[in-house]
Amino acid sequence: MIIDIHGHYTTAPPQHQAFRDAQLARLADPSLPAPQPAAISDDAIRESVEHNQLKVLRERGADLMLFSPKASGMAHHAPDPATARDWARANNDLVRRVVGLFPQHFAAVCQLPQTANGPLDDAIAELRRCVEQLGFVGCNLNPDPSGGHWNAPPLTDPYWYPLYEMMTELDVPAMIHVSTSCNPNFHTLGAHYLNADTSAFMQFVEGDLFDRFPTLRFVIPHGGGAVPYHWGRYRGLAVRMGRPDPAQHLRNNVYFDTCVYHQPGIDLLHRVVGTDNILFASEMLGAVRGVDPATGIAWDDTKQYVDRASLTDEQRRKVFETNARRVYPRLDARLTAEGR
Repeated sequence: MIIDIHGHYTTAPPQHQAFRDAQLARLADPSLPAPQPAAISDDAIRESVEHNQLKVLRERGADLMLFSPKASGMAHHAPDPATARDWARANNDLVRRVVGLFPQHFAAVCQLPQTANGPLDDAIAELRRCVEQLGFVGCNLNPDPSGGHWNAPPLTDPYWYPLYEMMTELDVPAMIHVSTSCNPNFHTLGAHYLNADTSAFMQFVEGDLFDRFPTLRFVIPHGGGAVPYHWGRYRGLAVRMGRPDPAQHLRNNVYFDTCVYHQPGIDLLHRVVGTDNILFASEMLGAVRGVDPATGIAWDDTKQYVDRASLTDEQRRKVFETNARRVYPRLDARLTAEGR
């Protein structure tokens, strides 16, 4: 079985974005009526997925995708907690409907209603609702709700502990994923996303978070940002700071996905990180679309890169399936119950 752990609903029907636009308009002019989530038919959802993510998933030979709301659309920089709560709920309910229509091919991961330096009560409540009532198997956690200004506490700070306690209670992991950049210095897809991946890893190197939460699990997407390429730097900094070697210190808690869009990058990721901590992912249809003119391979067809990597059959099975089932135990329980 091939499980793609990183997919977003980037093709939602346009009525859904119209609801968001109305939300933002009301933030600018509170005299406007409070908007309601769009009425979207099952047929509209089917059409938005069947000809996009589902079509590509089947063509490329994968079986199931972990599906979450559009990452750049989370837009946690909007300052109003009630707006964030309603937007997250609308997004998560829509993703749940996708899973209900295509249960063989999708499992749900939720957006959290975060705001910059806001309380986490709504995020905790939405996580519980999504997991216990809707069957979600994980969440996306934004370490920088400000959208590129980085005024939130580091992920090792006690500010985050109530959310981590809920993640531990529910036994669900978080993918660390920022949203759109509001800072013109950081392109959303080419800089901000990768900055966040790299920064989160360094925060984990510096802290003792996993002494307090030994079963807490994070997936750092996009191949870990700069981490694999600069693995020696992080190990050397750890030694210099008197910290444990990250290869040992983080191996039971921090994982990387394969959203790396060229063969040398995938090869380096596997050589440096090792297959026990890598989960297959593509992020299609996402940041990088089209075909590499040098290879004729679609940029985000990461299965082809993993297929070509120098891995044993057992190592490849870990990356494609068993690591995902280990890191996302609620997914494993669901698949096992279905005889998969």
